[in-house]
Amino acid sequence: MQKVIDIQNGVTRHPLYRMKSPVNLTIFTGEQVAIVGENGAGKTMLVDILTEKHPLLMHPVSYDFYPSSLPMVSDNIKYIAFRDSYGPADGTYYYQQRWNQHDIDEAPLVSELLDLAFEQAENSLRLNSFLTDEERSVITEERLRLRNQLYELFHLDTLLDKRIILLSSGELRKFQLTKALLTHPRVLILDNPFVGLDVEARRQLRDLLQLLIEQTQMQVILVLSKTDDIPSFITHVVPVVKMEVLPKQPLADWKAEQQPVPDHVLEEEKRQAILDLPHAEDTALLPEPGSQAVIDFRNVTIRYGERTILRNLSFTVKSEEHWALSGENGSGKSTLLSIVCADNPQAYANNIILFGRQRGSGETIWDIKRHIGYISPEMHRAYLKDIPAIEIVASGLSDSVGLYFRPRPELMGICEFWMDIFGIRQHRDTRFLQLSSGEQRLVLLARAFVKDPSLLILDEPLHGLDLIRRRRVKDIIETFCQRPGKTLLMVTHYEEELPSVIDHKIFLKRER
Repeated sequence: MQKVIDIQNGVTRHPLYRMKSPVNLTIFTGEQVAIVGENGAGKTMLVDILTEKHPLLMHPVSYDFYPSSLPMVSDNIKYIAFRDSYGPADGTYYYQQRWNQHDIDEAPLVSELLDLAFEQAENSLRLNSFLTDEERSVITEERLRLRNQLYELFHLDTLLDKRIILLSSGELRKFQLTKALLTHPRVLILDNPFVGLDVEARRQLRDLLQLLIEQTQMQVILVLSKTDDIPSFITHVVPVVKMEVLPKQPLADWKAEQQPVPDHVLEEEKRQAILDLPHAEDTALLPEPGSQAVIDFRNVTIRYGERTILRNLSFTVKSEEHWALSGENGSGKSTLLSIVCADNPQAYANNIILFGRQRGSGETIWDIKRHIGYISPEMHRAYLKDIPAIEIVASGLSDSVGLYFRPRPELMGICEFWMDIFGIRQHRDTRFLQLSSGEQRLVLLARAFVKDPSLLILDEPLHGLDLIRRRRVKDIIETFCQRPGKTLLMVTHYEEELPSVIDHKIFLKRER
């Protein structure tokens, strides 16, 4: 049987970033693999070994990509980490960029970037001396057929004239996947591909991958933190536990060994510690007695050029209500939250009341932000600060990206308290960029809670977390919202992720 990827006694060269024991893994033709493990277990490092980002000592990875005619590993293996990347300007990305009209006007169109990706793949094909003209022609025809199929499946015709920076998190994933598939890879590695997609888009992606597996020679490797809905096309599982790659197992055997997640995992003493917290927030700008409205949208419309994101939206959130915000990818959920969080300047052109005051009546954005704890995919992307995790958490005290002052010792104690609550106190002094994506998400969650906000806004807060940590975060949210004066607005595409305290729901539909 053909060994597509073969690692025998692999040890990485880097002295600091290596697995606990030598890696042994063989992936045969026809196998579709899920790499699973807790946050920080070493899943990404295994992918780095598979893609030669981490070279091995003495025993390099061996590959056999037949029937692919392309010789390079980079031509045959495509890895999509699905970081919320908006194109080539990543180095200049800043939080709130999506809402700045000047940056929107400067951003390329989706169609331009997809055409460029297709042209680059064709140029690489033309320069490949190992291929005959007939082989090049066949590959090009397959790519054209796949491109049309992807455009139809993901409804990309509605996105082609959209600026890349305006794509929602879910739309961005469709774009990234399409761009990668246009290169016709032999092995496609996807990191948590279903996170951030609505129900229909998740179904579409599963069906597409199933179809590609059946009709092409492409093999799929999924890197999964959320392991309770592994697609049926997966044949084998590779567990990674505490920086050790365990033997590959058939999917059925692995499932038979799994234990259910407990109903609650937050320790009772930590739950009680949250409930016993004093209400530390000042009351300036909060609703006056008799006025319970925390958020009041009155016929709010948001447009960028000729594209309408929200149209005549009206809804009211009162103090101590707990709302679930859902909707299709691109329906305006993140835009709505950007208005509430005072990140979107179009708030001034609409009739919006926050904390009992009309927007634009003299309050600053910091007057609003100091009462809000917030996390989102955009925020995670903006936090590329290589500073200790405790400083990331402390930045939530001043709503800054990075820490620009040294908090008093008692405030640092509060930061440590919330890191302990989220189970990441051991990473107090670990630099943020050395943490796994899931561990980074927990640090940013601690940042959202650190100032004991009246309004908690959580945009896909469980994104990238393993099952145990998902349950822990749900426990923390449920406990926090049991305290007086706490209001919640939460976005998720998974109904089971919603905490039990949810008492109101709003669903947004995408403007056609």
